[in-house]
Amino acid sequence: MSKLQQLQTYLKENQIDAAFITTPDNVFYFSNFKSNPHERLLGVMVFQEAEPFLVCPKMEVPDAVNAGWSQEIIGHLDTDNPWNLIADAIQSRGIKVATLAIEKSHLTVERLESLQKIYVQANFVRLDDKINEMRVIKDEIEIEKMREAARLADYAIEVGCKEIAEGKTEMEILTAVENAIQAKGCKMSFETMVLSGPKTASPHGTPGDRKIQKGDMILFDLGVIYDGYCSDITRTVAFGEVTEAQKEIYNTVRQANENAIAAVKPGVRAMDLDKIARDTITEAGYGEYFTHRLGHGLGISVHEFPSVTGTNDMELKEGMVFTIEPGVYKADVTGVRVEDDVVVTADGVEVLTKFTKELIIL
Repeated sequence: MSKLQQLQTYLKENQIDAAFITTPDNVFYFSNFKSNPHERLLGVMVFQEAEPFLVCPKMEVPDAVNAGWSQEIIGHLDTDNPWNLIADAIQSRGIKVATLAIEKSHLTVERLESLQKIYVQANFVRLDDKINEMRVIKDEIEIEKMREAARLADYAIEVGCKEIAEGKTEMEILTAVENAIQAKGCKMSFETMVLSGPKTASPHGTPGDRKIQKGDMILFDLGVIYDGYCSDITRTVAFGEVTEAQKEIYNTVRQANENAIAAVKPGVRAMDLDKIARDTITEAGYGEYFTHRLGHGLGISVHEFPSVTGTNDMELKEGMVFTIEPGVYKADVTGVRVEDDVVVTADGVEVLTKFTKELIIL
């Protein structure tokens, strides 16, 4: 059953007349059409039985066709009112919309009001949870794409390590990494992070013109998109001598990462993984310096459902893909994060990111 057919079955079972999907990543999930529409309207309208349609800027219609969308496409010009075009397309199908499912976490108030003007009496219900439920389980085709995205992320870390040299700036290393991935015909899945020395203690620091010095720890956080699917890896390496305090933090974080990965299997709760990693770090005396969740879902989006936190009691299922990324950020010593992408298998776990977690001293 295709993804669109799964959604149509859901609409029938819940007596929902139509669903309007507007998040670009979710539009891609259902249509294979990847678009960044900026302020213009993009969406897929799905019905219980009638033919779905895609709405997008008119200049992108050929791209949608090339991506494989074979049903109706409503292309709108910048001078058009796309809501009128949508209303006409629904009316032409003879459908009365009493209940419309929308992405409440994405649709703006302005756009909701536009729909409410068309369907004054309609009940608007939440679609987000159903899409999360669908996207959270990856099929083998999706997982294979993510394996390749992870392989490219491993390669990017390898390139970064080779670029490290005294006097080079963080941005120079970052540029070399991104150029290497572009040479492979791919893009990064988010803004690449290369942080050195004291800057490693900022979990979401900004790379800049700081020059690499002997004794620096250097943190890489990056990801690659392969055929629409993302990877996300973090490795922390050393340049020159490493202090015992830095080694201790590194080994603690690595152990937390590996302990959590070892526990991954169907039936384990997301919160159990967070606790395992957090307990490892707390028992080593660094609990207050682990200031974020253990991980997040991964797929078409680099951050997607679920959130791997200490309060999420969701049980893991085969086919889920997420990150495990414990960190310790102690400003007077160093920051360290070790992040891997993992898939829940029938009886355990597959780790997609394979770059070594031994402490590299360059």
